[in-house]
Amino acid sequence: QVHLEESGGGTVLAGGSLRLSCTVDISVSNFKRMAWHRQPLGKQRELVAETQSIGITNYADFAKGRFTMSKDNTKNALYLEMNDMKPEDTAVYYCRVTGRDWFDHWGQGTQVTVSS
Repeated sequence: QVHLEESGGGTVLAGGSLRLSCTVDISVSNFKRMAWHRQPLGKQRELVAETQSIGITNYADFAKGRFTMSKDNTKNALYLEMNDMKPEDTAVYYCRVTGRDWFDHWGQGTQVTVSS
């Protein structure tokens, strides 16, 4: 079982920035895909950004130009840099990795609240 742990959530004013981190207990080079999702209260979980092992990263339309996903292979970590944040970005944010067997592993989530 792969263990993921998110951190960096909190409360920020609209227009501010946050950087989320996700640490994984094995090398991130093991995974075919890595992603960030979010789930606003009372709504379905949605994809924020996903990167494939070949290095291509795709972003949801709401994230383009404001959010940046990155990884650090030396630290077994994923990051999500969020800028110019809006109240509608308020959600629980989850990281996800997809193993070579195509099984998905999820973190427990971290709450992000953007106040206006």
